[in-house]
Amino acid sequence: MNTLYQDLSTVYEAMYQSFIDYDEEATFYGEILKSYRCKSVLEIGCGTGHLAERLSRQGLLYQGLDYSSDMLKIARDKNSSFHFIEGDMRNFRLSRPVSSAIITGRTISYLITNQDLMAAFSAIHQQLDDHGMLVFDFIDANAFIPQIDPQKRIVHSATFENQKYYRDSYWSLNLSQSWTFDWSSHYFQADEQDLWQKIGEDFSTIRTFCKDDIALFLTLAGFEIKAFIPRPAYAFDTFVAIAQKTITPQLA
Repeated sequence: MNTLYQDLSTVYEAMYQSFIDYDEEATFYGEILKSYRCKSVLEIGCGTGHLAERLSRQGLLYQGLDYSSDMLKIARDKNSSFHFIEGDMRNFRLSRPVSSAIITGRTISYLITNQDLMAAFSAIHQQLDDHGMLVFDFIDANAFIPQIDPQKRIVHSATFENQKYYRDSYWSLNLSQSWTFDWSSHYFQADEQDLWQKIGEDFSTIRTFCKDDIALFLTLAGFEIKAFIPRPAYAFDTFVAIAQKTITPQLA
């Protein structure tokens, strides 16, 4: 797991609220799920729980799953009435099946190998009701990969609860495993004299996907593709995949 989701979980909580409109995020996913008559939702990679209350207000029975205990501590402190599970999307079990699962924030990009991706899709398939829905976003390789410039400095800044933060990032192509790139970041916070102090750093290898790749993986895991929706994100060109569980995976 990268540092952002463990040692820098409070920085994630602060910065990403300025990058992502969580009201719009919840409305977008909630409307898709309601169009398929979903009653319950598992948010995989729920992080600090920004969508829990928002999706619940739309009438969905919500629970969240995340790998990071630090992120889940924040989620539980904010949303004590919801059920949050510490677990790995590649291998998890619920007490009862759900009618839908969502994976937001390009979390699927941390599944670098084909084996990891298939394990996650298979685990989700097993925990969905018959004909349950899987909805997730992914970085569009065709749009993003050609734009990578290893010399370009990417800066994101945010102010949260009177604290100022910024992040310096660099992206470089890494084709050792599929359409991947390396993302290195340094995080800074302003002190009482308004001087910037480094508070941490992070390194991740991130995977992007072509739509045909996602369609094939989902088909093999026992899903039927319903739609791909183009959707801009704060740093990446993305698609949202909408898939429905079929009864028998092709790799069963």
